[in-house]
Amino acid sequence: MAVFSVNGRTVTVAKNQKLIRYLRDELKLTSVKDGCSEGACGTCHVLIDGKLTKACIPQTDKLDGKSVLTVEGLSDFEKEAYTYAFGKAGAVQCGFCIPGMIMAAKSLIDVNSDPSREDAAFAIRNNICRCTGYVKIIDGILLAAKVIREGKIPADDQDYAVGSRVRRIDVAEKVQGYGKYPDDIYVDGMCYGSAVRSEYPRARVLSIDTSEAEALPGVVCVLTAKDIPGKNYVGHIKKDQPTLIPIGEITHYLGDSVALVCAKDRETLEKAKKLVKVDYEVLEAVHNPEEAAKKNAPLVFETDENNVQAYKHVSRGDADGAIKNAKYVLSHHFETPWTEHAFLEPECCVAIPLDNGGVKLMTTDQSAHTTLHECAQMLGVDYDHCLVENQLVGGGFGGKEDMSVQHHAALIAYVARVPVKVKLSRSESILVHPKRHPFKMDFTMGCDENGIIQGVKASVTSDTGAFASLGGPVLERACTHAAGPYAYENFEIEGRAYYTNNPPAGAFRGFGVTQTCFATESLLNEMAELVGISPWEIRYRNAIRPGGVLPNGQIVGAETGLVETLEAVKPYYDEAVRNGEPVGLACAMKNAGVGVGLPDWGRAKLIVEADAKVHIYSGASCIGQGLGTVLTQMVVTNARLSPDDIVYERSNTWIAPDSGDTSGSRQTLITGEACRRACEKLTEALQGKTLSDLIGREFYGEYLAKTDPLGADVSNPVSHVAYGYATQMCILDKDTGKIKRFIAAHDVGKAVNPLSCEGQIEGGVVMSMGYALTERYPIDDNCKPTAKYGTLGLFKATRIPPEIKAIVVEKPGLDLANGAIGIGEITSIPTAPAIAEAYYQLDGERRFSLPLENTPYAKKK
Repeated sequence: MAVFSVNGRTVTVAKNQKLIRYLRDELKLTSVKDGCSEGACGTCHVLIDGKLTKACIPQTDKLDGKSVLTVEGLSDFEKEAYTYAFGKAGAVQCGFCIPGMIMAAKSLIDVNSDPSREDAAFAIRNNICRCTGYVKIIDGILLAAKVIREGKIPADDQDYAVGSRVRRIDVAEKVQGYGKYPDDIYVDGMCYGSAVRSEYPRARVLSIDTSEAEALPGVVCVLTAKDIPGKNYVGHIKKDQPTLIPIGEITHYLGDSVALVCAKDRETLEKAKKLVKVDYEVLEAVHNPEEAAKKNAPLVFETDENNVQAYKHVSRGDADGAIKNAKYVLSHHFETPWTEHAFLEPECCVAIPLDNGGVKLMTTDQSAHTTLHECAQMLGVDYDHCLVENQLVGGGFGGKEDMSVQHHAALIAYVARVPVKVKLSRSESILVHPKRHPFKMDFTMGCDENGIIQGVKASVTSDTGAFASLGGPVLERACTHAAGPYAYENFEIEGRAYYTNNPPAGAFRGFGVTQTCFATESLLNEMAELVGISPWEIRYRNAIRPGGVLPNGQIVGAETGLVETLEAVKPYYDEAVRNGEPVGLACAMKNAGVGVGLPDWGRAKLIVEADAKVHIYSGASCIGQGLGTVLTQMVVTNARLSPDDIVYERSNTWIAPDSGDTSGSRQTLITGEACRRACEKLTEALQGKTLSDLIGREFYGEYLAKTDPLGADVSNPVSHVAYGYATQMCILDKDTGKIKRFIAAHDVGKAVNPLSCEGQIEGGVVMSMGYALTERYPIDDNCKPTAKYGTLGLFKATRIPPEIKAIVVEKPGLDLANGAIGIGEITSIPTAPAIAEAYYQLDGERRFSLPLENTPYAKKK
């Protein structure tokens, strides 16, 4: 037992437990986030007697007589100060890390009222942020210190018109910790559910004995595949992911679920899971694409003819002939690794039984409607009996597109008729959700004497792991974008994705382009040296320009801004060269929208409700990119309303129309255009009337981004409705070999919120600094990932360079969504090849695999 104070209130804790569990489960102080329970992420930071402490570490019995402070216990002035500062600085994206950052900031400002950038970075050295790249969090800490020193909150009138630098609409709930992520939801009678997972990556399940687990007091139910009322298999495109492995079938990886256990408390749940007895026939596993491709390889899926999950062939012109006749030819083999998304919020879903016999799911995912489709089919019910509502989403980056816990929570609540929370532990999250595909790539490029690309030919292989997920589309995008943003038309690439018994791979920021761009841009840098011109010049000569034809045959529009991004970095590039600094450069393009002939609908509904305000409903998930703010700005601008007249509602499936997954950098453009069209109808209805006159009226807008299928028999197919373009530049410190300065210029069409665009750029750049230099996702001989959250190699605030300069390039011409083009993915794409070239300029060593070796960041062997 211990007696101590929490936020000034004396508490007596009879049961010894982790402090985080007491604060969250008993006091409901949910600003204290559970990001890893391993002491690695910092989301659970609190102050104990004024000292910054991770609440997942101390036991309550050790806290007798101590004083604990959480964000909820800050003074009203401090809450306002941090909310103002973090909002003004653009420091808040998904928000899951922010309360922990606030407590770290307070621990600094309490002892140093006027900190430097270095002081602020050091203060948050044990806090991970996967969204922002830390730049704007540090800005927010310094601004908060200033406000607290001066003792006054500045006036902050904001113009929410498109193009304005505005704080996001959800800043307060994320800074102050009262916004709800699924794990923050507690309902009466709530139980806890979890999966019993396979002991082997590939084995046949011979029997499952649940009797001991079911007999344990406090266990509500133990479910197996026979309890599924609908279809067992789920999956994005191919239904190949079993909700539960039935007796007689084989497992595909260590994350496969064999049984589900539901209990009244967490302790009982963990005991019961260990009592489920499963007998297996252990089978030979497939560890990599080389094994998968062998003639007599074991089949990951017994009913398939081979282990090829996807095959893509993209060709235009005569690549072989062009390369044969080129003056300069280069060929290299490239490899890129598995990467873990490492979003701060582990997957979680709360499911509640409905009176009509169905269930309601409160989720963290990248599309409520996708979850609806998957779970309703699994339950065998219609959509009135399966409702889904997004809560706040603590980061996704592609890793929350697949089912992870949603279908399991739905099944337990549906069968047992109890409210249930199903949450992955951090180790489960690292195992279960799809990762970035590792690629092996062979590229050949030919150029003429002036450095003009004549042709490119390539073959690529990816490991898509245990399930299809989005392996096919990722491979397709890797292939179509491997040509780069350049004006030539002799291009051929062949790609294969193989099933293995590794964890699945799927969507990850960049969607395959991050991998092939590393190869293309690295070759182009080497080619520039061969030709005798600069890396900047070779890109400028080859850059696609408005009206030009891409290697896929598409004629690009007036909004095409690659040249402008090159020109934006030119002064910095020239200065670095003059100073003799090692400097690397790379360009990229990335589609906005699904494209390649697939249906890609944006939908939005504006409802004037009883409060005489316009409520925005769209079935598009906001996962930290700021979609709610974007749509608010769209309505302010296109319906000419005040932001005070607008309410953004989080996505659900019973009011908000399906607007597709938050992926493919699509929501700002696709859903933004649907919202703009709804605004046209609202504006027309407002002629001579007020919002009070329109109470109860709905205004619906939709937009279909129509494109041509891959391989369409047309001269100049439209593969995508728009592309974003970027040039990134890395400068190293000659003495230390570390990154001194990073410049990133991005063409965004029209920047809806330039502050938010900058944050996306900074976050994407830092994420890919980790990809290029430090991140690893090792897998052992049992197909098991061995990393913990703290050993993944994620960049921290003290490792980012002194300057990351985000340049937002605006180029008019796109007649959709007020001219806006998505920026979410491209920010991570050219970073690695730019860094690789900078290191070549430093030491003369060409590097063809990631993470880069022989750098100051490399892990000591």
